[in-house]
Amino acid sequence: MIMLYLDPGSGSFLIQLLIAAIAGLSIAIGANWSKLKRLLRKKSKKPEADDDEEDDDQQNPGA
Repeated sequence: MIMLYLDPGSGSFLIQLLIAAIAGLSIAIGANWSKLKRLLRKKSKKPEADDDEEDDDQQNPGA
């Protein structure tokens, strides 16, 4: 039987490690956000005909 013991210092270290991982991940995502958006847009790109219709609507809002 393996008995494990976590003292308060170990628990505090694990919490600090979790907070640092979340902070690091958020900074990495924030620094590369434009690249991620571009990558996701390429995969879910609409057909060209839909893009042309949207551009026409933006140029002629009353039409």
